[in-house]
Amino acid sequence: MSTLSRIRKTCFPSKQLSIVALGVILVGAVFVYYNSGQSNSFTRENKQFYRNNVLEEKVKSLKDGRKQEKVEENNFLSTGEVHPKKVGDENTSLATDGDLPEEINVIITFTNAHSSPSLQRKFTVTVTTMLAATSAPLALHILGDMESQKLAASIIKENVKSDNYRIVVLDIEDITHHLYDLVKDMQSKFSGQRSYYHDALFFLSIAIHRVLPTDIHKVVMLDADLKFQGDIKNLHVLFNNFSDTNVMGIAHEAQPVYRHQFHQYRNQNKGTRVGEPPPNGLTGFNSGVLLLDIDRMRSSAVYNSLITAEVAEQLKKKYSFRGHLGDQCFFTLLSLEHEDLFYVLPCNWNRQLCTWWKGKGYDDVFDLYFKCEGHINIYHGNCNTKIPD
Repeated sequence: MSTLSRIRKTCFPSKQLSIVALGVILVGAVFVYYNSGQSNSFTRENKQFYRNNVLEEKVKSLKDGRKQEKVEENNFLSTGEVHPKKVGDENTSLATDGDLPEEINVIITFTNAHSSPSLQRKFTVTVTTMLAATSAPLALHILGDMESQKLAASIIKENVKSDNYRIVVLDIEDITHHLYDLVKDMQSKFSGQRSYYHDALFFLSIAIHRVLPTDIHKVVMLDADLKFQGDIKNLHVLFNNFSDTNVMGIAHEAQPVYRHQFHQYRNQNKGTRVGEPPPNGLTGFNSGVLLLDIDRMRSSAVYNSLITAEVAEQLKKKYSFRGHLGDQCFFTLLSLEHEDLFYVLPCNWNRQLCTWWKGKGYDDVFDLYFKCEGHINIYHGNCNTKIPD
């Protein structure tokens, strides 16, 4: 018998070898089957677990953010001690997941309010009707001195039952510091020394794209003397109607204000469109309701080259213009030579009610400016005009 045969016979008897081999095969088969089933089951279960937990974390994060905002709002109401947004701050309080509704940024000018019960009442109507008419989540930026911002937050908390909003505290000192030179020059050119519009805040819309956080892309900017009868969400949709060159949406002035302001230029330039009524005239604007495409305002070389004191002075001289109505006078002047920068809002999104110019020499053309057909989405009680109930 060979040595190899002897080793095989001694160490691996054939029957025992067969049994061991069969056992190994069976154990391996059971292990593979069991592990395969468990692996598939584990993958499915963990995917579901992951989905559920991610969703839960998103909801928790959103709720925690809302709770923190409410804490800051309440702290602001009681002490005024919050952390206002400064230039360049990022707004990261809301999740950006596509499943969550997009927030509409709304800026409301509300300044020197403590000394004006009338302005407080108007502001109350503006915010209560706006929030009652929409289900869209809003970020409310109050543009005013710190005391007016605290008062605005108090009014909203007391009168608004909805929870689809948050209040964003703006650092007004920081904003006005960054825009001081431009605003100072515009004030001197487009407001009277005692004019309501002499306040620096009535000129911030011109260059607000330079100070808002970079994650704010579009803004609805409002006066505080409005009454909403339409959903602000539908106003925001009008951004979709902008042409490639439009940087903002603004409604025509509803009185012959600029027909009068440009009377010298009109007398020297017969047949001009300047100061003529809609739809074909260069009528001039009313800035009570603005759609500001902040991204386009930032990127438009044309627009940014025009918002200087030098350009403003050149246009004033060319058109023999003296205005006192703040930012809208500047926008009106720009539109005479750069119509393409402006999308004209339908009049029913800024239905101005003031009739001051009626009976002052323009009765034959007054209705050409004032008429506005269709459902009124926003009433504008400018020049202290009573808004219909």
